[in-house]
Amino acid sequence: MGDPVSPMLAKAVDAVPEPDAVAGGLSYEPKWDGFRSIVYVGDDGAVELGSRGTKPLTRYFPELVDALAERLPHGSVVDGEIVVRVGEPGREKLDWEALSQRIHPAASRVRALAHETPASFIAFDVLQVDGESLLGSPFSERRDVLESMLADVTAPVHLTQTTRDVEIARRWLAEFEGAGLDGVVAKPLAVAYSPGKRVMLKAKHHRTADVVVLGYRIHTSGSGVGSLLLGLYDEDGTLRNVGGASAFTTVRRRELIDELEADVMRDESGDPVRGETERSRFSGSKDVSFVRLEPRRVVEVRYDQMEGDRFRHTVQFARWRPDRDARSCTFAQLEVPARYDLGDVLS
Repeated sequence: MGDPVSPMLAKAVDAVPEPDAVAGGLSYEPKWDGFRSIVYVGDDGAVELGSRGTKPLTRYFPELVDALAERLPHGSVVDGEIVVRVGEPGREKLDWEALSQRIHPAASRVRALAHETPASFIAFDVLQVDGESLLGSPFSERRDVLESMLADVTAPVHLTQTTRDVEIARRWLAEFEGAGLDGVVAKPLAVAYSPGKRVMLKAKHHRTADVVVLGYRIHTSGSGVGSLLLGLYDEDGTLRNVGGASAFTTVRRRELIDELEADVMRDESGDPVRGETERSRFSGSKDVSFVRLEPRRVVEVRYDQMEGDRFRHTVQFARWRPDRDARSCTFAQLEVPARYDLGDVLS
């Protein structure tokens, strides 16, 4: 396999689909919340880690390179997810923030983090074995090959579990979130590997929350609202930034400017007051400034899960809530998943 392969993708569905939703049936597996990676093991045993965008991740995870070289056969290509596990045995979960910290430009910091927050690799598909491509083989056959290849594999490399029982998959959707996972993936058993195409199906949690609008950023085009900054009150009455909502149409972006005009904070000269969100290494030279708004407007948003005290992903605008008092929008309204041990997911 001479060129990097784009991972096969999944399209979102509202619920875990029935097995007969796709010709040939479905196989279900947990949806891991990490960095998608395709692992290439050369004939000489050299390992390369490709990302979803086919960019190399190899230098950031030296401990995984060594582990994969020991555990995967030469001439193999395996699809999976890089994750970071935290917590004591019996109380483990995935940690997205710790994983994100692993992408660091300094080699010394990379080495330190490899020791402090070592990563694991969860394998869930195989694209090549013994130098022979399996891209054209159905998933049912690829899964059999993967199970045989990793029958006795040890940490930090793991084989994801699967089931063809839709009721078990639905239970996973409810239970595994407590271990930091974010859904269930359904894979057509009879379908070949399709790089870059949304062939699989993914079911994630769908929740709503009423949040306070803290401000907005101008769209990169320079016209209209690009994103809304959102907040919730904590137990001490402090209003905390919890994430943002975006993906507005061109028309809607312009409408929001007018709708929010009355809420814009202004200084003594009448100019809009601006603030800045915390800058991270991922921000680079990106403009992180925003127009501050009086914290009185409430919006209902759709989200999937939380990461600490912030929304894990960008949320979707649902509707304005003029009937809600901003001070009533607290963290207490959010659903807290029941704790579930990551070790049980991996067993």
